[in-house]
Amino acid sequence: MMANDSNNVEFNHYNELAEKFGIYWNENMRHDVIDNKYEQGGLPIAPNHPVFKNVKKDYIKQICTQTIDKPAISVYTENGEVLMSFARFGKGTVFAVGDPWFYNEYLDGRKIPAEFENYQAATDLVQWLMKQAVIK
Repeated sequence: MMANDSNNVEFNHYNELAEKFGIYWNENMRHDVIDNKYEQGGLPIAPNHPVFKNVKKDYIKQICTQTIDKPAISVYTENGEVLMSFARFGKGTVFAVGDPWFYNEYLDGRKIPAEFENYQAATDLVQWLMKQAVIK
């Protein structure tokens, strides 16, 4: 699930779905990037991160936070606020982030500085999600 900041999501109905997974999208915005001050959208990734194993720094701007409850588990917390989480539900896994940050202008390396590894983060996320699949 990819939400967005409070100006770009219809939270009421999106939260009806998200709450089934223990996720509640907060109507707020973090990492408001002014002009081209890309460092305002930087997310440092800790070594040996369970999802983003090959990433040191990611870029996400205008992201909303989450309030989570079981079965959701935080994947990335900043200043006590959950920015990314996941939940196992039925036979699947739901990954939730407060911005649709894996799209062309932030993924293809043409707009943001090279220090941000969004393409690798997308690759790591897909590989992690594939490992979550139950194969019989």
